[in-house]
Amino acid sequence: MGNRGGAPSDDAIRAWARLERVSQSLLAAMESDLKAKGFPPLSWYDALLELRRAGPNGLRPYELQNEMLLAQYNISRLIDRLTHAGYVECLPCSDDARGKVLKITSKGETLLKDMWPVYREAIREHFSEKIGHQDVRALGRILQRLA
Repeated sequence: MGNRGGAPSDDAIRAWARLERVSQSLLAAMESDLKAKGFPPLSWYDALLELRRAGPNGLRPYELQNEMLLAQYNISRLIDRLTHAGYVECLPCSDDARGKVLKITSKGETLLKDMWPVYREAIREHFSEKIGHQDVRALGRILQRLA
């Protein structure tokens, strides 16, 4: 499988570059669609989704960062914005006096619910509609091997 031990092939280098460009392009298109409908950035959706999935126990900031789909290099700034907007509450951690636990608020749940139709449509329009069901499944299998 692959070119073990040697330099990557030209095809591999081109595919890697294309994957990166396409990923950036798709994310930009989805961000644009959300912004056009008056929603905050996709990273807000990503963070709120992970906090909802965490349930009533919430997540510590480093746990949130580890769970997020999108790379978030300044998690503290994102948390501050979400907290200030009322979408997330930051509570003291019961087993670490200096630690914090993040939990989604009902306002955050509402934002997540309101953003999903726009995000879902962006996924369909910019991704799945362009390559079709068979290719989506094949791509999913390929990416699973990389994971």
